[in-house]
Amino acid sequence: MSSSLRRGAIAASAIAFSVATLAGCGAGHNAQTLEIQPDHAATSVGDIEIQNAVVVTQPDEQAKGPATVIATLFNKGRTDQTLESITVDGAGAAALKPADGRNLTVPAGGRLILGGDGNAAAELPSGGEAVRDGDVQKVTFALSETGDVSLGAFVVPAESYYTSWGPSGAPAA
Repeated sequence: MSSSLRRGAIAASAIAFSVATLAGCGAGHNAQTLEIQPDHAATSVGDIEIQNAVVVTQPDEQAKGPATVIATLFNKGRTDQTLESITVDGAGAAALKPADGRNLTVPAGGRLILGGDGNAAAELPSGGEAVRDGDVQKVTFALSETGDVSLGAFVVPAESYYTSWGPSGAPAA
């Protein structure tokens, strides 16, 4: 093998080694990308996982009336669980309204969506007076098997994205 080919092979292997070494810096169990957290309220206790929990108030800050709790509850277990109640600190218990007229069940391996058209609802009768837009309120979901699951949920007005997820009826003027 000629010396120019040998030098070229050594240079190519040095470049390949350095690229492979540098590419591995962001991988592994301690990668910095693993430190990125979602900007929505989420928690997991036992078989239950709750995501996207938000308290949605009336669109007008001065309006008095109901607020609603929206969330998605996932059940990773093998048995159904019933959502028994939802309590928001400072606002009390939410009135639960099933979509199908039955109880609020989080099916095994399935999910329960609270809020939005055709889904179950959780309405706080005096939400606008008890919570303030921009705050984070402690919301506690009581489930039949898991028990209480609490997390901090954002409080937002029923505007923009949350228009269709907000309280079912604004009070009359």
